[in-house]
Amino acid sequence: MKLDERKLQQIVKKALEEDIGLGDITTEAVVPAGKRVEAEFVVKAKGVIAGLPVAEEVFKALDPSLQFEILVNEGSHVKPGTKIALVKGKARSILTAERVALNFLQRLSGIATLTAEFMHKVRGKSVRILDTRKTTPGLRFLEKYAVAVGGGTNHRMGLSDAVLIKDNHIAAVGDLFEAVQIARRNLKATTPIEVETSNLDEVREALDIGADKILLDNMHPRMMSKAVKMVREHNHKSRVTGSKVETEASGGVSLRNVRRIARTGVDAISIGALTHSPKALDISLEIKR
Repeated sequence: MKLDERKLQQIVKKALEEDIGLGDITTEAVVPAGKRVEAEFVVKAKGVIAGLPVAEEVFKALDPSLQFEILVNEGSHVKPGTKIALVKGKARSILTAERVALNFLQRLSGIATLTAEFMHKVRGKSVRILDTRKTTPGLRFLEKYAVAVGGGTNHRMGLSDAVLIKDNHIAAVGDLFEAVQIARRNLKATTPIEVETSNLDEVREALDIGADKILLDNMHPRMMSKAVKMVREHNHKSRVTGSKVETEASGGVSLRNVRRIARTGVDAISIGALTHSPKALDISLEIKR
């Protein structure tokens, strides 16, 4: 996933406006206007780095004369004490942009680190780790970028990207069959439809009505294994047509149980925690004396 430059500039602009307001009165009062310094970004904990181009954009947006040097690649696994970037130039500019740059860098690296931990847990299994729409409002594009940097796969960027009929859609129209029938009438024939299920009866119904993907929501791994077996048997019978129903596990996924879920044979596992509850990676900006 590449960073969209226009979107990045818009997000950075808003973040700087939010933080600076009418001005950085502390820096302006303390630091001489002509003072120039060099500062290092230093990692204080083990993790995966994401967001260096974002931090660079922060300094560039505030003061184009600043020089930003990236010392490690995006996605690098680093240990405490690693220097990941340098910034040189006007001290006032560096100090004013510091917090915004760190906020982005720590948050995105935290997401990449957590994603990499999940990927490590399912190593050797042919399963995709997906993100969700449970993102910070306004920052989805950056947070999903960080998931990709950590080795995960981006799911829907927004509601217009794919069809996923969930429990409340079904409740709004009456039942699963009706929901899928309405969707089929209103969509192109080639548009894949994913359906959320919570038990084996719903899985069977989803297969009978021609769902293209089945979301196995909050199922116990034993039930999930049975659901995957049902879907595989269905796919085997349908192999002449070349169609294949995919399975996605979701709900209550953690580092403790993700490998057990992967062992059920699901094609993908979607994890909201990747973006809604990662721990920020500890990174500091230190001015060299």
